[in-house]
Amino acid sequence: MTTATLTSKGQITIPVAVREKLGLATGDRVEFVELAPGEFALKAATEDVRALKGMARRPPKPVSIAAMDAAIKRRGSGR
Repeated sequence: MTTATLTSKGQITIPVAVREKLGLATGDRVEFVELAPGEFALKAATEDVRALKGMARRPPKPVSIAAMDAAIKRRGSGR
């Protein structure tokens, strides 16, 4: 079992063996996932930005600048 020590600032150093197995490098982020009360898993949060493709849908039809301006004007006038 690999262990680490918590500092007074709440920081830990992830041991080299764990970093290597998770594929972590300097600047990478990690997530702490709660499995059960008092039990957590450490997960690398290193998703590729391309994994986000398709999450935001395109509007059904494009909105013109004139239509946007009209909506802003209506909203600004309180109608």
